[in-house]
Amino acid sequence: MAQIQTQSNFYTPEDYLDLEAQATEKSEYYNGEIFKMAGGSLNHNQISLNISSALNFDLKRKDYRVCIADVKLWIPQKNSFNYPDVMIIPKPPTFYKNRKDVVLNPVAIIEVLSDSTKDYDRSDKFRQYRSLPSLQDYILVDQDKAYIEYFKKTAAHEWLFIEIDHIDKSLNLASINTSLKLIDIYDNVDFD
Repeated sequence: MAQIQTQSNFYTPEDYLDLEAQATEKSEYYNGEIFKMAGGSLNHNQISLNISSALNFDLKRKDYRVCIADVKLWIPQKNSFNYPDVMIIPKPPTFYKNRKDVVLNPVAIIEVLSDSTKDYDRSDKFRQYRSLPSLQDYILVDQDKAYIEYFKKTAAHEWLFIEIDHIDKSLNLASINTSLKLIDIYDNVDFD
């Protein structure tokens, strides 16, 4: 989702959470600034739904939960709140100040790329996410073609890049011992 800066005022994390609780549109927070999020496309929505549905089914009765774009992620080292498209968190979740709408401990984050956010998702947002000790997998999913960029943590400050570029391949997530076929990720997605 695209981000649009709202104002140049400084907000504390608590200010942001209070404003977000009353807001009719989602915003993200970074280091005192609030950024409105633009809406997604039909493809973006379908891909997120396909991934979260498949993961939810695969991880049923296992020690993980699948969260979609309505659960916030707090990144304390970067003073940031984000709404990842899909997150996988271990049970029990670790919450920010006992708030049930903000988690701290994803093992995997999946973002569906759009033209307005792809550069941010690959750079600054990934830099924020990498500061989370729990994170093992970061996945970027293209919505315009069958293409996935998979970053797998191999050691502290070391990430392995895996490119998956064919509809007949699978995304294998070792951290949660599951895989997703690209044909399922892109089911009912129309490429132009």
